[in-house]
Amino acid sequence: QVQLVESGGGLVQPGGSLRLSCRASGFTLANYAVGWIRQAPGKEREAVFCISRSDGSTVAADSVRDRFTISRDNAKNTVYLQMTSLKPEDTAVYYCAADQFCPPRDYPRGSWGPGTQVTVSS
Repeated sequence: QVQLVESGGGLVQPGGSLRLSCRASGFTLANYAVGWIRQAPGKEREAVFCISRSDGSTVAADSVRDRFTISRDNAKNTVYLQMTSLKPEDTAVYYCAADQFCPPRDYPRGSWGPGTQVTVSS
């Protein structure tokens, strides 16, 4: 059925890198805007990055603008979040979500994955 699944999270030291993947099943991800959103315990959800469905424009949070990038591989029906120079404050569950426009709306208007844990610690 229609679903999104994130992968690529894990434990990494400060200054390290991770690439998160968001793979869609049951629909064509290229036809949708896709956002990455994170939530740490006790904190509000934070929109990290989003790529539009039409012109490919992107929007990034100030906290990650110079360190993260978002990209698509339409042949794999996947969107990636490349994370570099990771900091402890990047620790969170990272979700991807698809919708008509950036930013993706909450479920059920937007489609969300179950999330993947990223932990940045020495």
